[in-house]
Amino acid sequence: MSDANGARTGPKPNHFDTDVAEHYDTPGEGMFAPDKVDPAVDLLAGLAGEGRALEFAVGTGRIALPLAARGVPVHGIDLSPAMVEQMRAKPGGGDIDVVIGDFATTRVPGEFSLVYLVFNTINNVTTQDEQVECFVNAAAHLGRGGRFVVEVGVPELRRLPKGQNMVPFHAGEEEWAFDLYEPATQLFSSNYVSVADGRGSLRSVPFRYVWPAELDLMARIAGMRLVERWQDWDRTPFGDESEKHVSVWEKVLD
Repeated sequence: MSDANGARTGPKPNHFDTDVAEHYDTPGEGMFAPDKVDPAVDLLAGLAGEGRALEFAVGTGRIALPLAARGVPVHGIDLSPAMVEQMRAKPGGGDIDVVIGDFATTRVPGEFSLVYLVFNTINNVTTQDEQVECFVNAAAHLGRGGRFVVEVGVPELRRLPKGQNMVPFHAGEEEWAFDLYEPATQLFSSNYVSVADGRGSLRSVPFRYVWPAELDLMARIAGMRLVERWQDWDRTPFGDESEKHVSVWEKVLD
């Protein structure tokens, strides 16, 4: 629920309940493929160094578990108990200390050398004020010189047909999915339509897209500065045609 200015006035909705959590993982495929996971873990392990890492939206442990297996002490925050329950069932899942809560505001005790937020999850924060809170919260967990890493797509407005606001991204025999954009508000939603036993269903997840320069300003507000921006975890340079970015900000103010 939001007020007239778009600020949230009630509990944040959980779009990753048990039904979603039980089918979230795709072992060895998609974002769980080794060529997606391993470069991310390599980079994050290097940034963490000898310190502790905190994952905002730790989920089912796609990144946290292999990062912890590298010897990095990993902690997490997540809004969904069902997602964390899936992680707990995996080898090493019980060793990840997780606090259930909103990663934009929830605090974890202690100091960290790395905070990270991957796979477009900053877009799950659907107001600009809350996205700023996310950066402020990351900085609050970091010691001076600590790093905050965000992986997120570049807004796909160039893909929008003239006069339309819909971008399809999946078409199957019984399932279809498309994004709906509201350029005036920077809001969009991913919508999933499925048909089973002659009955249709629709699941819609709201997001707010955010520009790289906007994220840099949020970081400055939180006392951080940009130190790296790549197209992907393999450190490919970021450029005009990049569809996503991995950005690293350093805490410069106490």
